[in-house]
Amino acid sequence: LKLFTELPLDKVAELEKLQGAEINQAKIVLADEATALLHGSDSLEAIHKTIETMFAGGGSDTESLPRVYASKTDLETNGVRFLDLLVKLKLANSKKEARRLIQGGGARLGEIPIADENGVLILTDFGGATEVTLRAGKKRAGV
Repeated sequence: LKLFTELPLDKVAELEKLQGAEINQAKIVLADEATALLHGSDSLEAIHKTIETMFAGGGSDTESLPRVYASKTDLETNGVRFLDLLVKLKLANSKKEARRLIQGGGARLGEIPIADENGVLILTDFGGATEVTLRAGKKRAGV
């Protein structure tokens, strides 16, 4: 914290005393400070909303997630291949990597695993919503 933040030394000393599960609080402070230095403190609010949505299970704010758009016509006719979506969202670097992600059970549409590597996103997958979330593992997602 002393090296990577501009926190006052008394605050750093306070965080150094944390032990066990309390260390996570120091990690959050470090992440916030590093993010503020890199992206500016204005971006922290949007990032916190996304973290709450994606990892704490609250709300549905996907504003700061990467996104791609599909036309209603494409979704109604042939659908859009999950492989293509994972690559466009940069959740996989190639279709081969996306295929391995699906085969390994790491790709999900919302919370539902994508089982078919040749599967497509269709209009009914939206369930009346205007967007869906694709996930690669536990911590990466896109809309």
